[in-house]
Amino acid sequence: MSSLSAADTRNPVSRDGDARTSLLLAAAIGLAWLTIHVGAIFFWRWNAMTVLLAVPVILVQAWLSTGLFIIAHDCMHGSLMPGRRGVNTVVGTLCLAAYAGLSYRALFPKHHAHHAAPGTAEDPDFHAGEPRRAGPWFFRFFLGYYTHAQILRITVAAIVYMLLGASLLNIVVFWAIPALLALVQLFLFGTYLPHRHEDTPFADAHNARSNALSPLVSLMTCFHFGTYHHQHHLSPRTPWWRLPSSIGGR
Repeated sequence: MSSLSAADTRNPVSRDGDARTSLLLAAAIGLAWLTIHVGAIFFWRWNAMTVLLAVPVILVQAWLSTGLFIIAHDCMHGSLMPGRRGVNTVVGTLCLAAYAGLSYRALFPKHHAHHAAPGTAEDPDFHAGEPRRAGPWFFRFFLGYYTHAQILRITVAAIVYMLLGASLLNIVVFWAIPALLALVQLFLFGTYLPHRHEDTPFADAHNARSNALSPLVSLMTCFHFGTYHHQHHLSPRTPWWRLPSSIGGR
């Protein structure tokens, strides 16, 4: 199976169309996330009704936060704007910073190290000592991506928000909690389930499995990266929205 993505094998006109679609989807996800982020943090007022409304808002924002990470992930593979590394870097940097103060520069080599040796001791996303248990693996995953510098960036942003009139409660509820839920979502569907060792062996050296979820559930869980994770490793430059029609099928 070729490691080239479907986007790589199409003509330049098709690739330009893919880039426009990726940019439009990224803009839609980013704008929706920013609207909730600003609106909820600065203008949310708590009462009996808004307490109930907060739950669906948090869940939607968690999903959109996952989307920000997935956009940055596509940027790392150059599939948001093929051949435009500067654009990919800028968009990926903004998405990761907005999502949880993460550093694109720090995550870029880690993610490519994951692709170089997936599901092995050299994989920064994998727990070689606990290849089946979610708890220890998640703890290692968390420590591998959350740094003191990131916490400092989030703290500074929170202080600025409060100086501008936001409450700490709103910051925690509508930024911190969705970011943590997105982390769990990314870990469970995008890392643990696809790369967990099971009695059935992996199909190849990518040490990755795809999960049989419906298209809608696939989109809602991890923007298709659980359902089509093996396809992603076979074709890493295929953008997230093309994975359901990626080469190789399930």
